[in-house]
Amino acid sequence: MHHISAPDNVATITELRAHGVTNHAITTRCRPSGPWQRVLPGVVLMSAARPTRRQRLRAAIAYAGPDSVVSGVDAMRAHGIDVPLLPDVLVLAPATRRLASRAYLTVERTTRPPRPTPHAGLPYAPLARAVLDAARRAADHEQLRVLLTSTIGPCTVGELRTELDAGSQRGSAAVRALLTPDLASADEVVPEEVTLARRLLRGTALPAPQWHVPVHDDVGMLLGVPDAWWPEVGLALDVGPRTRHHDPRAWLAAGRTLFRTDQHRLSTAPTAVMDELVAAFAAAAANGHRRAG
Repeated sequence: MHHISAPDNVATITELRAHGVTNHAITTRCRPSGPWQRVLPGVVLMSAARPTRRQRLRAAIAYAGPDSVVSGVDAMRAHGIDVPLLPDVLVLAPATRRLASRAYLTVERTTRPPRPTPHAGLPYAPLARAVLDAARRAADHEQLRVLLTSTIGPCTVGELRTELDAGSQRGSAAVRALLTPDLASADEVVPEEVTLARRLLRGTALPAPQWHVPVHDDVGMLLGVPDAWWPEVGLALDVGPRTRHHDPRAWLAAGRTLFRTDQHRLSTAPTAVMDELVAAFAAAAANGHRRAG
């Protein structure tokens, strides 16, 4: 069988057949011990490894078909909003398409399919639509508050209210109650630990970092928005509790280094923390992690 090239190693059965792969060959390769796997009905991952988040998104769009878009927290992250991932992927599809939710995928059929915003080869809902789709599914008040406050800045309260009024009213009461002018000022204060980190860094030989910028891996997936970022060596610094969902292993797998500390340690052992950070910078530079986020 000749080599088949597919984005993210994800292909539909129709596409595989078009490349001359028979049904028998597909079935054989997708057996439990085989080199491929079915991730959604009619969609194959041409690898036996656990699907990455991006491969799950690619498979979801392949399953949902043309004019479908990724929404919810995955789309928020594509727009650079650093919110924790949820287990499920949300995809919007035209209401005329008969599709059922499957496995990790939630399909919402809509009479208002948004114009997709492309990012790194995948179609996403615009930010206001994405955050409200996520907000209507929030598990509790705290998750809802985090989703909304994380978006203020790139989106205004007015833009969110306009999108809310135009869309489905299902699950919108709690969202509407939080979308007040006060929300815009809820996250404006710079946390004390970030202010302290800025002051301590000025006393080191480290170059000035970028503050609160999105950092992506090599396939365009958001790793996070750390408190500080040195793109020349691929080193990130987290000092606040708001980024505790960042996983250092995921950053390392992407060729970036995540250094984490907290306010207590910054306050009680500032010299030790800065020495460790300088050492992490030197190690990252020596490892050749010179990738821009």
